[in-house]
Amino acid sequence: MALPEFTLRQLLEAGVHFGHQTQRWNPRMEEFIYGERNGIHIMDLTQTVPMLDAALNVARETVAKGGRILFVGTKRQASTAIAEAAENCAQYYMNHRWLGGTLTNWQTVSQSINRLKALDEKMATGSEGLTKKERLGMEREQSKLQASLGGITQMGGVPDLLFVIDVKKEALAVAEANKLGIPVIAVVDTNCSPSGVDYIIPGNDDAARAISLYCDLIARSALDGMTEQMGAAGVDLGEMENVPLEPELGNDTVKEEITEAVAADTVATEEEKPESEPILDEPLVAEAIAADTAATEEEKPKKEKAVTIKKASTKKEVSTSSEEDTKPKSKSAAKTKKEKSVSDEASVEVENEDKDAKKAKKKPKAEAAKK
Repeated sequence: MALPEFTLRQLLEAGVHFGHQTQRWNPRMEEFIYGERNGIHIMDLTQTVPMLDAALNVARETVAKGGRILFVGTKRQASTAIAEAAENCAQYYMNHRWLGGTLTNWQTVSQSINRLKALDEKMATGSEGLTKKERLGMEREQSKLQASLGGITQMGGVPDLLFVIDVKKEALAVAEANKLGIPVIAVVDTNCSPSGVDYIIPGNDDAARAISLYCDLIARSALDGMTEQMGAAGVDLGEMENVPLEPELGNDTVKEEITEAVAADTVATEEEKPESEPILDEPLVAEAIAADTAATEEEKPKKEKAVTIKKASTKKEVSTSSEEDTKPKSKSAAKTKKEKSVSDEASVEVENEDKDAKKAKKKPKAEAAKK
């Protein structure tokens, strides 16, 4: 599959040819400088075009062989473009800060990646049972690890190729790649040294438009390599693209098939419908209703009589029970009256006896006084 196309005019419009000020240049970049204008070095784009084409070819071949590309760009202008390009081509990136030993000490970095995955799972399932302080600490640790390692959590090992924006700022990443023998594609400006870079792209590494152009071309090359890899595995992408998802309704044969299918469905539904119930004769229905109403009217007076009999019986029971309750009360009252009268008579007799005794005592005293 062909590499992504680009033109010299696109490079000019993106500002790839602008370098740094003349006093900030690196002498090792002299061969790539065309001249200077207003104190700024101008790069020779006639050299940039073939070197960029060679870098794109390497990126495609690396992915076609099943390799992994790590996009590196931690400066402010490049962080967003690096992340988007890597995600578009299913590759990996580091756009926050390069951690020392990311490549040379992969075992320790993989432990940090596992810690980040564990935190993600724990925060996703819910942080119940944790205090507010513990939860905030976990969130801070998660955000810190996500910023540093979020782009390489699924990499699973050291990459097969590095694509770097600004060699001067990412000197540590280039040094680790050189130590491990990993090839490096890098955009090199006039103030940088091209040493340690295997595939140099002479160009502006500060302009946002130029950085977006580099990242887009590398991402498209990686996608071309993925399609080549799938083609080598026996997957025919052209056949998959040509398979019609839905038939065209304008075709006469398709219309006939649709009408036949609809007719068959209607016949099947009519066969499945249950037989209709027989229609009742209206005079018979009226006679049945009249008989029911007459029966109900005959039953009503019987029910009313039974209710009145029940009410009368209940009244009699209530009256008898009240009389029985009052009888013992009257007997007890008569007994108490008799007892009271007897006690009164006894008290009167006792008083009379006392009076007689007093009179008997007074009589002898009076007779003695007379004598």
